[in-house]
Amino acid sequence: AAVDLAPAEPVWEPEERAAAIARIVEAVYELESTLIPHGLHVIGAPPDTEARASMLDAAGVSDPARRAELDRLLATDHETPAILHALDGGYLRPAPGGDLLRNTDVLPTGRNLHGFDPFRIPSAFAVQDGARQAERLLARYADDGLGLPETLALVLWGTDNLKTEGGPIAQALWLLGAKPRHDSYGRLAGAQLIPLDQLGRPRIDVVVTLSGIFRDLLPMQTRLLAEAARLAAEADEPLECNFVRKHALALIEAQGGDIAEASLRVFGNADGAYGANVNMMLDHGAWQDEDELADAYIRRKGFAYGVNGRPERRDAVLSHMLSSVDATYQNLDSVELGVTTIDHYFDSLGGISRAVRRVRGATAPVYVGDQTRGEGKIRSIAEQVALETRTRALNPKWYEALLAHGYEGVRHIEAHVTNTLGWSATTGQVAPWVYQNLAETYVLDDAMRERLARLNPTASVKIANRLLEAHERKYWSPDDATLDGLRRAGEELEDRLEGIAVEEAAA
Repeated sequence: AAVDLAPAEPVWEPEERAAAIARIVEAVYELESTLIPHGLHVIGAPPDTEARASMLDAAGVSDPARRAELDRLLATDHETPAILHALDGGYLRPAPGGDLLRNTDVLPTGRNLHGFDPFRIPSAFAVQDGARQAERLLARYADDGLGLPETLALVLWGTDNLKTEGGPIAQALWLLGAKPRHDSYGRLAGAQLIPLDQLGRPRIDVVVTLSGIFRDLLPMQTRLLAEAARLAAEADEPLECNFVRKHALALIEAQGGDIAEASLRVFGNADGAYGANVNMMLDHGAWQDEDELADAYIRRKGFAYGVNGRPERRDAVLSHMLSSVDATYQNLDSVELGVTTIDHYFDSLGGISRAVRRVRGATAPVYVGDQTRGEGKIRSIAEQVALETRTRALNPKWYEALLAHGYEGVRHIEAHVTNTLGWSATTGQVAPWVYQNLAETYVLDDAMRERLARLNPTASVKIANRLLEAHERKYWSPDDATLDGLRRAGEELEDRLEGIAVEEAAA
């Protein structure tokens, strides 16, 4: 019976062996080469020599002179003097914002991030790169044996588009078979369609959901996307070559209205509102089943933005469009923030994925475009969560760097566990082993549990409770020993927290 405790060795046919080994080598290399954040940034605390070297390596800086200059900038505290100077009414020099790994011109820090030129977004490079990334998404969908999608749902954030000069916007345009139109001064003036013979494939229907920041910062680009969808819907082309028009005409037949309403493809919050509140519902446990999360998403994001740029409540149009969505997608363009780092990802991409499942009655693939290195890579959400779990949450280098920050570090670990639960709730695509390993690493290990409780008793209780909640909501089924250990550990942490609360009240 003891041998049954270990899984059987894989049995590969001779013709399968080489390909299987190659896949394993590729997966191991991906784990080894994936960049991860090292701890938290502390204002006024420059990175040490080793950390600076790692940053410059990751940024691909090889020129010795440039490397020495950037190392000097990284080693100096520019932030504290800048804050004091600003508070004293002084002038701070302007500087571009963005990710150090993408643009080393963001150094030195401590400067005043300047704005952007809205007439130059998306940039010429972003248009080219966006087309490549869009084709990569279509190729991944086809590689999964699904053929060519008719409708894709894309999540666009403002900050991501600013850092990439409009890369995600360009992806959406290319899928629609459109591109920016410029005036004689080279300024953005609207959208124009790419002829089908140049596009080389049908126009993909794209449902775009915007973050509140995108809506606030990029109104011209909001109208650009709406115009592109409108032009595609109005184009006199065969329906098998233009899925935008195909679905617009189907909506008119089903619900009435005109082509202007049937071509609405850009959705977001009402003016002044932000987020889908899916993250808030999950954090507070204010939901019974996943359909409630989907309904909340549609209510919050059911405002359509047409060519005039003004939001109008159009829940019915959004629901109709989601019923035809074949896959959902969002870009990931920062090493600092993964899909399990902050709750905004499962609030937006997870929220729309759950809404698609709600109206379709079936699950659609969920993809993440990792744009952090090289040409980028498209992963399923299951692959992305697994990668981040292995390279971050289960990686001593990651969690020890966080624990060095004490209370705040434990809070970040708890956020990772909570956000993982968020992906289960919204997509159902988190593998059970993820929860098992998180439990063994942070709760069932006596020494680690003691460290977490000492540094942040509240967050340590939440970690245990989230893992138990994952079991109660049937996202994983631990064995009896694991479940009993989790419950006892959770009770112990609760008792400790209550004891601390009593002591603080008495003091």
